[in-house]
Amino acid sequence: MSQLVIVDYNNFWSPSGGGVRRYHLERMKYYKNHPDALLVFVQNDGKTYTEKVSDSLIIEHTKAFRFPGNWEYRFLWRQIDLKPAIAKYKPDIIEVGSPYILPKAIEKACEGCPKKPILTAFWHADFPVTYVRRFFEKWGFPRFAKKAESLAFAYARSSFKKYAKIEASSHEVMDRIQANGFKPEQLEWIPLGVDLETFHPEARDETLVQELKDGDPNRLTIFFPHRFCDEKGLRLFLEAYPILCKELESEPAVLFAGTGPDLPLVEEAAKKYKHIRYEGFIKSTAEMARHYASVDMGLALSGWETFGLSILESLACGDALVAASTGAALEHLRESGAGVLLEERTPQALAQAIVKISKMDMAQLKQKSVEYAKKFSWQSCFERQFAMYQKLVQR
Repeated sequence: MSQLVIVDYNNFWSPSGGGVRRYHLERMKYYKNHPDALLVFVQNDGKTYTEKVSDSLIIEHTKAFRFPGNWEYRFLWRQIDLKPAIAKYKPDIIEVGSPYILPKAIEKACEGCPKKPILTAFWHADFPVTYVRRFFEKWGFPRFAKKAESLAFAYARSSFKKYAKIEASSHEVMDRIQANGFKPEQLEWIPLGVDLETFHPEARDETLVQELKDGDPNRLTIFFPHRFCDEKGLRLFLEAYPILCKELESEPAVLFAGTGPDLPLVEEAAKKYKHIRYEGFIKSTAEMARHYASVDMGLALSGWETFGLSILESLACGDALVAASTGAALEHLRESGAGVLLEERTPQALAQAIVKISKMDMAQLKQKSVEYAKKFSWQSCFERQFAMYQKLVQR
């Protein structure tokens, strides 16, 4: 049996990214020694070169335009950058992970190919809601926001019209995509996973625990490893923190890790408050697990997650959660029962939710978190996805 050749493109890739970066790293790990496949990841980079990792995994580093500021995203759209990998590897499958311009650009890049690749896409970001509707709601245009969301879904339907499958990892997101005009047979549920060998309660570091508790065993400890932007609830949490300091018996300890446009706000808070620490960007999964497992709770404040990898990693390490009342955050919390929903997106409501968790049975919440996370694995995720690819090629 010849290798199934898969080529990946994704403008959402970033070396300091969160969920999308983790998805691709785990995907490459899965295919590194796959006997029946060749995965070629076209990685947006500062220069162009080929990195052969194994006989079944190649990274085509491709020079791409970098966005200014604290972002590390690079953007591919030119045919001269997209066509080489298609011509070189003659893929059976192309997966596109970002919805802006790239889907149509890839479709055009495949024109004239002797062997037409089957096009698939992963709905990593629920952009009509997250980036379009929410933008106009934020600026006080609720009526236009709904219209803009409809236009964004129309754009998505047009962009992915010739794509055989649109993969989504949340039932709620899939339902919304279907409700906005996508055919059911075009959609595929591919739940993502968690590395259970790395993310588990035993990753707890007692030295870190004692540093955070700072002499008070009842001090609540929180880990915030999300992108520093409004979408992830950073400003909401920073506004809630002074309220928490008054409501709780002792100031909660907070570990921030990551980067993003609101990094200066995190650095300012770390200088202002004794029990807020900024850890920088943590690349190591073992280090991430150590931090997750050494705190009491995590925050899943984005209501627009399509799966929420960081949510699942946090649950796997035994953290209680305050979760947004929509999107994958709601889905995970509803199914696990491991925390409290944020009913209203205000600093006061967030503070109340965190105070509520502090009074709950943490041991019981930890047990619920861990048991729920055990249902997911990267192995099953990519096995399901590869089976989908095989069916597409054979039909």
